[in-house]
Amino acid sequence: MNPQQSTAERRYLDPVPSDLEIAQTATIRPVLEIAEQAGIGEDELDLYGRRKAKVHLSILQRLENAPLGRYVDVAAITPTPLGEGKTTTTVGLSQGLGRIGRKVFTCIRQPSMGPTFGIKGGAAGGGYSQVVPMEEFNLHLTGDIHAIGVAHNLLGAAIDNHIHHGNALDIDPFSITWPRVVDLNDRALRQTVIGLGGKINGYPRETGFDITVASEVMAIMALTTGLRDLRERLARIVIGTSRKGEPVTAEDLEVAGAMTVLLQDALMPTLMQTLEHTPAFVHAGPFANIAHGNSSIIADQMAVRLADYVVTESGFGADIGMEKFMNIKCRASGLVPDCVVLVATIRALKMHGGVGKVIAGKPLPPELVEENLDGLEKGAANLTAHIRIARLFGVPVVVAVNRFTADTDNEVALLERLSVEAGATAAVMTDHWARGGEGAEALARVVVDACEQPKDFKFLYDLDLPIRDKIEIIATRVYGADGVDFLPAAEKKLELYTNFGYDKLPICMAKTHLSLSHVPKWKGVPTNFRLPVRDIRASVGAGFLYPLCGDMRTMPGLPSRPAFTQVDVDLETGKVKGLF
Repeated sequence: MNPQQSTAERRYLDPVPSDLEIAQTATIRPVLEIAEQAGIGEDELDLYGRRKAKVHLSILQRLENAPLGRYVDVAAITPTPLGEGKTTTTVGLSQGLGRIGRKVFTCIRQPSMGPTFGIKGGAAGGGYSQVVPMEEFNLHLTGDIHAIGVAHNLLGAAIDNHIHHGNALDIDPFSITWPRVVDLNDRALRQTVIGLGGKINGYPRETGFDITVASEVMAIMALTTGLRDLRERLARIVIGTSRKGEPVTAEDLEVAGAMTVLLQDALMPTLMQTLEHTPAFVHAGPFANIAHGNSSIIADQMAVRLADYVVTESGFGADIGMEKFMNIKCRASGLVPDCVVLVATIRALKMHGGVGKVIAGKPLPPELVEENLDGLEKGAANLTAHIRIARLFGVPVVVAVNRFTADTDNEVALLERLSVEAGATAAVMTDHWARGGEGAEALARVVVDACEQPKDFKFLYDLDLPIRDKIEIIATRVYGADGVDFLPAAEKKLELYTNFGYDKLPICMAKTHLSLSHVPKWKGVPTNFRLPVRDIRASVGAGFLYPLCGDMRTMPGLPSRPAFTQVDVDLETGKVKGLF
């Protein structure tokens, strides 16, 4: 019996143990072995222990003329607050592709410790479809998020120091849009006053904190293509305006160079592995409802030159992360997807059909774990809408029905039929959470077939269109709105950003992930509504404008019983316990 078989037999336990138990009992191969298997040389690595490593950007020069592998983006329907297993499916699909003999690479985001210690949990996948070591993945990893936080806060310190020492740039304190950041959920920091305590402690002004992964620096890290590009993007960050109304940048404050130095190591993707030893890049980590919600271009550029298939994921539903993947990330990378995988769950679609309510931190109501074909068929309209959105970009769509224990065969069969009728190339039930790559082999085969289908990739809008028109195209064609209402603050920004020359930037809509509309409680496929845009902000360094649709939180709060209450360390073994 070969080692992989014995590992697989040991892994697939029933009932399925906790994610942490699975991860801590897994066989994790040395990262040097994973690198060799992937075609990465030892001299192209900076080791962080035996199980993870940074990969030098020089590999892109060595692989410049290598053929490109197939490029697959995993998105989802409108999720419940619990999530529908998109990362688990991304990892499971990668393992499934490995099992059917394809050389595969997974590219995913590094999670924030805010959700890790809050309520959502980690982002390493789950069950028998995880990236390991899971504890390191979900905590400090290789320190990228800390580096991003320090670089961000250095710019914040530079702003207030400049004002304190005479304000030669004549920065208008009321125009400053650059907060501080910390990578934890802490609602008490959303709105703060700094500079209290006398003249020596700085100029008093109102500001606040964002969670680090919402920082523009994180978005820049995800969209940059190299060191020179990183330096140029950081220089373009706009922190506010002068009293004459002119933009003030990080370069004006002479801090962009130092920020670049802080981020040099973070620019390199981290190499890890799945439970079935296929290679994975972990890099960047923006939220999709307030940022563009995708892992890094650099990791994808490496992976498509190293593997036959690259599986990456976009945050939340096709209306948010996938739309931004297509219109923002693909524009910056030059890569074009061969297939979109939409993750759907029966419990979520029944909720969209008006059956039960999902509340984070509480057990599912009984009606969501009972067979209900009528409710499922009604809620499947949400899946149909997401298939339509993906098809707008001219790319084949495969639906992955992420199966849960309570799902019945009748419900799975109905959902597979409705998916194909809605325009999906194929739809298959997946059981990768319980069976790892074995449970995703069927999905892997239909993805391979879909990647061979003809595609007619196209962006949703032309960058030369006015800002207003680009927003309206997304609102009407993706969300299904009847039109857009620009509030006074947004109208002013339309004029201001056009005058500044920012009108040629793509659009990164900031809206709820819990509905196709801007109202979280509107489930299914909302109709007969207009999208209100209350303000528009500019992430000039990242290279996009982001309209605000509703009250978007960039600093989450904690629940009454946060996940951190369960986390501790075993004092005998030193192992983490209570982490999912």
